[in-house]
Amino acid sequence: MGGGILTRVAASTAGVLGTLVLVTGAAEFLAERAVGDWRRSLGEVAPDADVTEVVGAGLDAGGFAELTSPSLFAACRGAIIRGLDTVPDDMHEALLDYASGPEPDVALIAVHPGGVKGKGLLDRLRATGVHEVKVEAPKPWKLAGWITAESRRLGVRMEPAAADLLHRAVGDDIRALAAAVEQLCSDHPGVMVDIDLVSRYYEGRAEIKTFDIAERAVNGDRTGALELLRWALSQRVALPLLTSAFATTVRRLIKLSFAPSGLSGGDLAREVGCSPAQLTRLREQTRGWDASGLATALDAVAEADAAVKGGAADPGYAMERMVLTVVDARAATRGRSG
Repeated sequence: MGGGILTRVAASTAGVLGTLVLVTGAAEFLAERAVGDWRRSLGEVAPDADVTEVVGAGLDAGGFAELTSPSLFAACRGAIIRGLDTVPDDMHEALLDYASGPEPDVALIAVHPGGVKGKGLLDRLRATGVHEVKVEAPKPWKLAGWITAESRRLGVRMEPAAADLLHRAVGDDIRALAAAVEQLCSDHPGVMVDIDLVSRYYEGRAEIKTFDIAERAVNGDRTGALELLRWALSQRVALPLLTSAFATTVRRLIKLSFAPSGLSGGDLAREVGCSPAQLTRLREQTRGWDASGLATALDAVAEADAAVKGGAADPGYAMERMVLTVVDARAATRGRSG
């Protein structure tokens, strides 16, 4: 169940009052958003609700009884238990008893950070039929899909290629990605967010440019790759970013080239470690490579990475040699296949 669903579930008083909601998983940002959705849901049905927040480790019988009793100052009460994994053992039964029969004028939400600690209590609470919001961060190869879902949540459509580019520009941090999606969507309501729009927003970002250089090189675009390389060197882009982009690109080509046959698109993307949009480009790129060429390219990247991290006297030369070696390796592949 996604975090935003709570807002819709709480269309009536029964949607949030008289319930215990579990928020489980290690994605702290998504957990906070789920709690925020819960707060808004409670505010919609009980604007004057008295909300109290406690830490699980400090929970005792007296405190829990007060937490789950109607407030003297408001008709309804809300309670947030942080760190469900730290609740003392002698409080487990009290929580389970409450989950089986919540107070009708009380809304309770408990946050568990994932992991094995406190899992016994968590599983027993699940067995009572409580609502659960799972907040695990998407795997890197699923982030582009998560970005498009984020944009839909905000009422804006985003092209898969644009989501992929945004992922490359911002990185894997979902808090930063959510903020980027929100910015794009708020600036362009009702407009399809395409790759050109994302490119304008993030033009010059080193993360994009390094992958652009790598992709031009593996596509055999000597002139384009060298032009972008000169830009990166003039902008003092961190060279380990560049070798990392090359390593990621070449390794994905290798994984795709030797992936088991018969995999579905989703399984193949997972095997390669990329998004579906990236997989489409990689399939086109692999047509110009064979095993020998890919081995040569990977060796060139490793050599350049060692030179940069080892304090090469002329790191720019090491980068240029890497680019040219990769381009020449592709050309040699085409020569062998021709």
